[in-house]
Amino acid sequence: MSDFFLDLPMRPRRNRKSAGVRAMVRETTLEASQLILPVFLHEDAEDQPLESMPGCTRWSLEGLMGEAEGALEDGIRAMVLFPKVPEARKTPGGEEAWDPQGLVPRALRALKQRFPELVLITDVALDPYNSDGHDGLVVDGEVLNDATVEALTRQAVMQAEAGADIIAPSDMMDGRVGALREALDLHGHTGVSILSYTAKYASAFYGPFRGALDSAPKDGDKKTYQMDPANAREALRELALDEHEGADMVMVKPAGPYLDVIARMRDATTLPIAAYQVSGEYLALRSACEAGWLDEREAVLESLTGIRRAGADLILTYFARAAAGWLREQG
Repeated sequence: MSDFFLDLPMRPRRNRKSAGVRAMVRETTLEASQLILPVFLHEDAEDQPLESMPGCTRWSLEGLMGEAEGALEDGIRAMVLFPKVPEARKTPGGEEAWDPQGLVPRALRALKQRFPELVLITDVALDPYNSDGHDGLVVDGEVLNDATVEALTRQAVMQAEAGADIIAPSDMMDGRVGALREALDLHGHTGVSILSYTAKYASAFYGPFRGALDSAPKDGDKKTYQMDPANAREALRELALDEHEGADMVMVKPAGPYLDVIARMRDATTLPIAAYQVSGEYLALRSACEAGWLDEREAVLESLTGIRRAGADLILTYFARAAAGWLREQG
C-alpha cells in the first residue's frame, strides 16, 4: 500500500462508519414539526379519494377533523387549506372568496374550536372562486393587478376573523403583501402572519393540484403573473419587495426543481423560508414508488432532506403524514 494512504491524516469515512457516528455529524435534520400538511376540502358530506393525486383525499368537514387529529398525533403542527368550490358558486368577481359563511371560514372556525394548538394557514388567491380559473380578476383577457389586490385584502381579513393564524398569498400580484399587512393591521389582526409565495413559478408541475380543485384557467395561462422558470435573480427582487412590505415568511414553489432558488434566497434573508413540494412532484415520486422502481420511504425522505439542505426551514408536502411516521420510526 502506498505510504500516502498510510499517512493520510483525515479519512472522511471515519465519520460514516456507524449509524451512531453518522447521526452525530449530520448537517441537516428533518423533523415532523418542519412539515406543513396541505389539505383539500369540499362541501360534500362524503370524503372523496382524488383521482389526480392517488393517496390524497378531498375531505368533508367531518373528515377534515379526523385528518387534523391524526396530523397532530403525528407531530405535524400546521395545515394549509385548499377548497373545491362548486361551479355554480364561481363568479367573475370571485365573491365567494370573502363570504364569512363560505367553506374555508367554516372549516377554520371548526378546526380552531376543536384543535386550538393547530396552526391554520389559508391560501389567499381567487382561482378556486373565480369562474375564469385565474388567481386574479380578469377583464378582456387581462388579469388586473390592483383590482385583484383589493379583492385579496377582503379575503384575507375574512380569513383572519375566522381564525387563520397565517395567511399565504399565492396570487403573485405586485404589492399584495404590503396591502394585506395594512388591511390586517387596520382590522386589528396584527398577530396574523403573512407567508408570501415569494417565488411562485409558472410551472408544469401543478396539474394534479388543479385537477383536485377544478381550478385550471378556462383560457390562457398564468405566465403573465407567475415567474418564468428560467429566472433565479428575479426571485431575489421579489424577496426584497416582500421583506420591505412586511412578509413574516417567504416561499419558493415548486421545491425540487428550484433548489438553487431556495439556496439563493437563504443567503439573502434571515426570514424563515418555506418550500412547496407540489402535486406534480408528489405524483412523480408516488408513481415511481408504486411501480416498484423506488423505495417510497427512502426516496421521499431523501427528497425532503434535499429541500431542507438547500435552505428551507419549512416544507409543504403531501407526504407530510407518511414522512412524520417514518421519522418517528427512526427515533
